[in-house]
Amino acid sequence: MVFRPACRIWWRFNLDVPPRRLITRPCRIAAYGRKFRWKAPANLLGDSVLNNTVDSLDLRQRNDFVTSFIEVVDKEAAAVKQVSAVDPGAISRACELVMKCGGRVICTGMGKSGHIARKIAATLSSTGTPAHFVHPGEASHGDLGMIQPGDILLALSNSGETKELADLLTYAARRSIPMIAITKRADSALARHAQVVFLLPDMPEACSIHMAPTTSTTCSLVIGDALAVAVMRARGFQREDFLGFHPGGKLGAQLLTVEQLMHKGAELPVLAPSASMEEAIIEMTSKGFGIAAVVDRDNRLVAVVTDGDLRRNIRNILDKSVSEIVNYAPKSITPAALASEALGLMNALRVNALCVVGDSMELVGLIHLHDCLRAEVA
Repeated sequence: MVFRPACRIWWRFNLDVPPRRLITRPCRIAAYGRKFRWKAPANLLGDSVLNNTVDSLDLRQRNDFVTSFIEVVDKEAAAVKQVSAVDPGAISRACELVMKCGGRVICTGMGKSGHIARKIAATLSSTGTPAHFVHPGEASHGDLGMIQPGDILLALSNSGETKELADLLTYAARRSIPMIAITKRADSALARHAQVVFLLPDMPEACSIHMAPTTSTTCSLVIGDALAVAVMRARGFQREDFLGFHPGGKLGAQLLTVEQLMHKGAELPVLAPSASMEEAIIEMTSKGFGIAAVVDRDNRLVAVVTDGDLRRNIRNILDKSVSEIVNYAPKSITPAALASEALGLMNALRVNALCVVGDSMELVGLIHLHDCLRAEVA
């Protein structure tokens, strides 16, 4: 038995848009023995109504969306340009404080400033400057103990009067912990406690009501990034150092060296110049790289033979010697080279493997195309 009562549903798209239309659609009750189950028609489920609403809003407001988007980008870009006018003395003093810091840079801030402070701490840590984020609220309940002599404090607050920072400021002052402040107000409590002050541009927030942290947080992030990079350069931080802090993910893969991926020792397919073709085929087949290195008595690379060489000389191949078909001008790479360089060279030469040699052309390893792909170097 099926009933078709009228079901009046208020559909509210979101809190900002009041319900404008009373939707009336039939619903069904399906009877299964003594149990009843409500089954709403598909067109009353949210997807179709939501999609229609979004489509209509998109058609009506597309230009407004684009205009608003571009306005925000332009406002924040203009504010960032003003950051470069910051006091050069503040830049020098801040960099010197960070460089001479024997402990850690303690970054702190409340709300959106806290999120930016956390990111600055992560950037400093990953570029050679030990740093840590301390939440102002948690600091007042025991985490002040995480700040020790030798540390410096980097505090962010747009107004400079954030109440949650008060205990941190007092603690730092009593223990003579140097402080760097990022704030908009030079006369604020935060600025008065700090040894170095970065003043944010006096520009309104980019949002329509000029209240949501947008321009101020972007400028704070730029200052933090600039400080981290300036110190990074002064420390002589190199790609190898960066790899030590980023062993995982795409960044780590891009900084892997050939030495970290290459095969060596008993894995290497090696032949003497006087080897027979039968020996070459057995060696290449057992090692499975599609290539064998021909070395002299001092283990210096002389030539290579590949499976392509075997195919090109397949007729009467067993009657030939290895020296008759090898390539005496093999391309090679050093252990210190990046794996990405090895991959690029293999792609350019259209080969699947490269011999790895030392300073005197001695064979030290072999890297295969698949080694790079497994490590996600590509």
